[in-house]
Amino acid sequence: MAETAYGVTVKLLGLLGSLTCQELSLAWGVRNDLTELESTVSAIKAVLLDAEEKQASDHRLNHWLGELKDVLNDAENVLDEFHCRVLQKEAMKRYGSTSKKVCHFFSSSNNPLAFRFEMANKIKGVRERVDDIADKKDKLNLAEGLEDGNITMHQRDMTHSFVHPSSVIGRDEDKENLIRLLMHQDAGRNVSVIPIVGIGGLGKTTLAKLVYNDEVVVSHFQLRMWVCVSENFNVTRLIKEILKSAVGTIDENLSVDQLQIRLRKLLENEKFLLVLDDIWNEDRNKWIELEDLLLSSCNGSKIIVTTQNSFVATIMGTAPTYNLDGLIQENCFSLFVKLAFKEGDENQYPNLLQIGREIVRKCKGVPLAVKTLAGLLYSKVDEGEWKYVRDNEIWNLEQKEGDILPALRLSYNQLPFHLKRCFAYCSLFPKDHVFTNLQLIQFWMAHGILQSPVNENQELEDVGDLYIKELLSRSFFQDLDVQQICFHTFKMHDLVHDLALSIAKGECSIVTKDSSISTESLFEACILRFKYLRVLNFKESSFEVLPSSIGTLKLLRYLNLSGNRIIKRLPNSICKLHSLQTLLLADCENLERLPKDMRFMISLRFLMVTTKHTCMSENGEGCFNSLRFLVIGACGRLKCLFGGMDGRLAYLRTLIVGKCPNLTFLSLSIKNLTALEFLWIGNCKELILMEGEDYQDLKLSLRILKIVNLPKLEVLPQWLQASANTLHCLEIECCENFTALPEWLPRLKSLQKLKITNCLKLSSLPEGMQALTTLRELKIEDCPNLSRKCREEDWAKISHLPKIFIDEDNGSSIDTDDNISDDESSKPLFFSCPSSTKKIEKEKK
Repeated sequence: MAETAYGVTVKLLGLLGSLTCQELSLAWGVRNDLTELESTVSAIKAVLLDAEEKQASDHRLNHWLGELKDVLNDAENVLDEFHCRVLQKEAMKRYGSTSKKVCHFFSSSNNPLAFRFEMANKIKGVRERVDDIADKKDKLNLAEGLEDGNITMHQRDMTHSFVHPSSVIGRDEDKENLIRLLMHQDAGRNVSVIPIVGIGGLGKTTLAKLVYNDEVVVSHFQLRMWVCVSENFNVTRLIKEILKSAVGTIDENLSVDQLQIRLRKLLENEKFLLVLDDIWNEDRNKWIELEDLLLSSCNGSKIIVTTQNSFVATIMGTAPTYNLDGLIQENCFSLFVKLAFKEGDENQYPNLLQIGREIVRKCKGVPLAVKTLAGLLYSKVDEGEWKYVRDNEIWNLEQKEGDILPALRLSYNQLPFHLKRCFAYCSLFPKDHVFTNLQLIQFWMAHGILQSPVNENQELEDVGDLYIKELLSRSFFQDLDVQQICFHTFKMHDLVHDLALSIAKGECSIVTKDSSISTESLFEACILRFKYLRVLNFKESSFEVLPSSIGTLKLLRYLNLSGNRIIKRLPNSICKLHSLQTLLLADCENLERLPKDMRFMISLRFLMVTTKHTCMSENGEGCFNSLRFLVIGACGRLKCLFGGMDGRLAYLRTLIVGKCPNLTFLSLSIKNLTALEFLWIGNCKELILMEGEDYQDLKLSLRILKIVNLPKLEVLPQWLQASANTLHCLEIECCENFTALPEWLPRLKSLQKLKITNCLKLSSLPEGMQALTTLRELKIEDCPNLSRKCREEDWAKISHLPKIFIDEDNGSSIDTDDNISDDESSKPLFFSCPSSTKKIEKEKK
């Protein structure tokens, strides 16, 4: 609970310190209240880390933290209302007027003095409540601590090197694989480092023990050492531990220089195996400092590293990372039976065995989870107790030190504070949910839990993407599926989801709709009861009209109505949502049009829309001004896009247009899309790409261009040359009239991937392909018009590339490596994409 309160204090101090808040506080006469509030919140923040440590032993702290959390949330709501008022004034200034009609639309502006008085009272009330809470803290004897947001770590127990092989089930193949890696001689390296990576409790340490004690390994290495590192990657300490493992006791009074001399002398001309168990250190310099002392041995020495963090594996490993998988179901069940019953007793309880199989499924292949649940049931034969374990989430069951959730919690404790908050919010999604990076980032943004960008070239979306990458590297996310367009998907292991639930317990809740309540009634109830909502997700809902009361949710930042195939209109009151950042209307196939006053939605950054309208309304110019991501899809009647919108898309980074069969022109000037990095256009049979512009002075930032199923495309537009320094991926697929790649293609100096598929009239490759020195992958398939005459000439143009795939039907040679993947399944969200008919790969002889 203290961590939650800490998170809110960080957000509050950010809001209070903003330039907007400071300017408005002077104008509205609330500067003193806000200054006092900022000072008090800072003082509270300073003692929260101590409160986290003491709350388990002092019930008064739990009560105080609960009160604190409530008042801090109220303070955040008031400050967000403050900011929303600023946005409203800005929208009126830009796109409104002094007409009675506009004033009526912004009803709160009818009496600005009354609104100012109301806000001043709210701020004063919140400030007084926070003062009261602060006074109570002085009676709790809380000490001020470090303000880095990291709670004191609870280390795992130190590990040792022994395990009895009979106690390990299902790791024979992994053991043999690792032994082969240990026996392999790496040319040019005295010491090789093999990382083993996986989530907590998966058995990385146990596997390392199995290998460490294998007879083949023991006889192969002259010296073996085992050190449990944990989070304290202190080089001096590690030198001592390595020496102790090798020779027993050492003189603790030796200087660092004496220690390093002894270590290097010990390893000199020795073929050694060193296991560094449970590493969290991400500082490469610290590793290099230790590594330098380990390189004096003879060739063939190995270091096994176990870690939950793939970034650690990257900075330390010299061999490919060994990603440890979970146990198969039968092995998990065998382990469970071994640990839940006294030897031989299991056959007396067939009913319990059946329940046990169901319990094991909850463990998702993680041995420590199996051991935890088996330990709860050992020697118990009451069927009710077994069913209780089966029917409850793991995070709700009793856990002791060394069990699965405490083990996973250690990895959570290692997270920096900003990642802890983002991870906890993932508990709101169901188990087995397939996350997309784009929508998770928008979800985090809506809750205000992303840190501000550190430089002017970075957007909030970039910050969120970095968070996802870090959580992936630390094994909190898994099953990454990198698509060839602008998004990727991943999942969260069920046990990691249990961890998130245990952390967010009491902080987050989910409303489940009763079958007797209509979606529309539930929607209206949410609007009525939760006026401070930031996120509202009604995906796949079914109601014809969005209630006009939606406009009262002033702080709403994320609204998802995707997949509602019944809704016909959005009330104009939705345009009062000046804080709205994300609006998802994908596959709303009966939506007649967007509301007429969309220009007032000035915070909108992420828009996906399907509509029956024939032309995107010019009234949307305001909302388009702030867009970073725009998807227009499955709009069967759309003929005109962006009419009169020149200069209004200066921040747009991603544009996807698909399945709009009647769309003829994009109707915008490419010169205004200076921030555009990704462009996907597909399945628009009448579309003619933008052309006829003077590209000489253009400066574009396009990185990826993908064109799919545009029958009228014959050549690439000239303006593409304006991205010669940035374009690294170009894909053209199913364009039946595309005849040739342009002569200027070799000027694309940053191009790394070129893919051309199912372009029946493509006849040759341009001269000068050798100039594409950055090109790493070329893929051409189902282009039968590449003539036999051009075959040898074209092959000479591209033979320098490391990755080449040319369909055999073209009559050309094929050179490929095993890493080239078939990415035909990649498709943007709700668009269909025809795939190629045939693929043949074989090695160049």
